[in-house]
Amino acid sequence: MERKSPRLRTVNKFLPPFPLNQFNNDFPYKLGREIVYLLASKGKGVLEGSEWEEIFATCIGADWKPSNVGLDDVVLGNTAWGAKTVKSSTKDFQNLKKVRLISGRNSPVYSYGDTIDTNAEPNLIGEHVLEIWNERVSSIREKYKHLRTVVLVKSNDLSQVAVFEFDTIRYDPELFDFSWNINGNLEGVDKGTTNKRFTWQPHGSQFTIIEDVPNQTMILKIKQPEPLDKDKVLATIGFDNSWVTIERK
Repeated sequence: MERKSPRLRTVNKFLPPFPLNQFNNDFPYKLGREIVYLLASKGKGVLEGSEWEEIFATCIGADWKPSNVGLDDVVLGNTAWGAKTVKSSTKDFQNLKKVRLISGRNSPVYSYGDTIDTNAEPNLIGEHVLEIWNERVSSIREKYKHLRTVVLVKSNDLSQVAVFEFDTIRYDPELFDFSWNINGNLEGVDKGTTNKRFTWQPHGSQFTIIEDVPNQTMILKIKQPEPLDKDKVLATIGFDNSWVTIERK
């Protein structure tokens, strides 16, 4: 007789707002609308990280709550997102394979009292760098059932963007090998391979995670709008010199 698995009442209790990387049908149009407005109002293809956090929150109907940790900038129900932007010079985003995501400043000197130079045992320093990251992830996961990172890959002029998300996870240091490179930075690879996963810079403590771009990544091409005419905008809102009060001259 085939053995049956028991039905549990709590299995679907903590579902995220939507399955991983499966944005709703309106999402690409809402995102495109926000980018077109940004291009028209700024007059140039510049989109900063904090703007992406706010745009993503708007597109999914979430709260934008900028965080010092950078892992829970956007919150919707039981799910939090860290939002990252990265620029790519790749002409066709269909060919995107990997992205390098700056993921905070992890200082083993501050957290562990380590002395850092290229004579230090690389695997020990790598373990400490990852444990600092892991501690941040654990602290956020205590508050939210689901923790994700959403990435916007952008062309120089914002005529092309790609969006994907992945679960934000802890990393087991035992699964990686670390070594110092020729520039004096620490690199981590999947153990037994040459597949690079991390870089860490002793000067500034910048920690970078290298992520694979999933096959189901959403790719959008954006028509470039004409910049808004500054004088016309000011006339439309009725601006005149009475809007300016000189407190000191």
